[in-house]
Amino acid sequence: MRRTATARLFLQAGLLALVAGPAVAQEIFVSNERDNTVSVIDGTSLEVVRTFPVGRRPRGLTFSRDGRTLYVCASDSDAVQAIDPDTGAVRHNLPSGEDPEQFALAPDDRTLFIANEENATTTVVDAQSRKVLAQIDVGIEPEGMAVSPDGRTAVTTSETTNMVHWIDVPSLTATDATPVGQRPRAAAFSADGRVLWASSEIGGTVAVIDVATRKVVETIAFAVKGIAADRLQPVGISLTRDGRFAFVALGPSDRVAVIDARTYKVLNYILVGRRVWQVAMTPDETRLFTTNGVSGDVTVVDVATQRPIRSVKVGRFPWGVAVRPVPAGVAGAVP
Repeated sequence: MRRTATARLFLQAGLLALVAGPAVAQEIFVSNERDNTVSVIDGTSLEVVRTFPVGRRPRGLTFSRDGRTLYVCASDSDAVQAIDPDTGAVRHNLPSGEDPEQFALAPDDRTLFIANEENATTTVVDAQSRKVLAQIDVGIEPEGMAVSPDGRTAVTTSETTNMVHWIDVPSLTATDATPVGQRPRAAAFSADGRVLWASSEIGGTVAVIDVATRKVVETIAFAVKGIAADRLQPVGISLTRDGRFAFVALGPSDRVAVIDARTYKVLNYILVGRRVWQVAMTPDETRLFTTNGVSGDVTVVDVATQRPIRSVKVGRFPWGVAVRPVPAGVAGAVP
């Protein structure tokens, strides 16, 4: 079978990453919203190797830089939990504000920006001292969070206000807001920090925003033959480091869109599980993992061919996903 030019580019990038990168095992952590658990998938066998309990209605997940602390947004417990990822033991709860859904860890590896849906604020917490640094008023029903690669700017998306709110990190103050489509959910900065991508679930679009001007420079819409437009609901976003491609989960359409991040053209739609929520890539960007809430599984996608290669059953209503590289010889590594 002939590969497309896009697939060849992905394959070449993946091979280079495998040759250049250190040998690591990988673990994929998935929050199961209805089970109050986190499932761990072995990156080699692509099987669930352990599941551990967490707080109520877990959603967003992220890791400390060294991979030794897992942070979990336990939305209905009104807490962000700091967890030992090797044992599943909760070390402590961080103050988070009401109903934390998504968060972002700043490049300093200690400042957490947390979106609090119920009280229209972004809570900023020092994860090491466990102190609240600020509570910043943003729009109604904040959801998505992102921090720029240089650590100087954070953003919160507000579902009801339909805006991206810009936060100056040094002063911890909201400085601006950019209108986007209806019900914005996720946000992601490009690796160079020049562009922000924000998905609008009900609006059915993704806004590409110039960070310098804070203006929308492109609005990307989606169309899949045989799928009603109101089922094309963009949520999670993952961008490649070289700035060439974006992957966007499209909710109840059961597809992930592949977008040329330079021309903003949709290149492909990948069929995954039912109601895809979030997406995450391995560090070498050779595999993409999607959480599929209704089908209760994770789809593993080969990035080079843009094809699903495995469906992994996890808990009920998987929501968040985060990949942990585990250097060989340390706790949690796969032999």
